[in-house]
Amino acid sequence: WNDKFRMLQRYKDREGDCNVPDRYKENKIALGAWLQTQRQDRKNGILDPIYEKRLEEIGVVWDILSEVWNDKFRMLHRYKDREGDCNVPQNH
Repeated sequence: WNDKFRMLQRYKDREGDCNVPDRYKENKIALGAWLQTQRQDRKNGILDPIYEKRLEEIGVVWDILSEVWNDKFRMLHRYKDREGDCNVPQNH
């Protein structure tokens, strides 16, 4: 676990976040699949609380879909503040 955690830390240092694609491999190690397993274990209530805390401390997002939705919603708010409406053109 610790080796993959350190690999995740290096990924974050290099990429700026912990959003590892599911099929991503580094040095033939399936880091993306490992992170998905950690997320699933947390969801199922079987992730060790110490591991959960360590992952949170480096910025792991547990619910990617919610995070993406929230990011887009924040973007819409900024657009509305700037343009005065929420009628965003499709090509924007």
